[in-house]
Amino acid sequence: MKVDKPTLSQLFDYYGDLLTAKQRECFDLYCNEDDTLAEIAELLGISRQGVYDAVRRSEEQLLRLEAVTGCLARERRIAETAQAIRSLAEAVRTASPAELPDLADRLASAAATL
Repeated sequence: MKVDKPTLSQLFDYYGDLLTAKQRECFDLYCNEDDTLAEIAELLGISRQGVYDAVRRSEEQLLRLEAVTGCLARERRIAETAQAIRSLAEAVRTASPAELPDLADRLASAAATL
């Protein structure tokens, strides 16, 4: 499964402390600092293949952790719901009295997803 670097970076923020020190360092340099495998290998004094393996194992572990805990998915769902509630609250300010019951129902529905 191919995951984009911003998502991997967010997963690293959540679960990075659960990686080994070597995995953490390689992954941080590769994903967050955007260093190449060759640059990381030279910096750390290990082979390019060693860096590649550490990065791949890290990615797999981060994805497994997210599959089990769902922290990032939950944060994203909360952010989306909060935005929907803000939009509905703004709509309430300009709504006619006839529109208020529908908006109240939509607000309750959005809040229930949390």
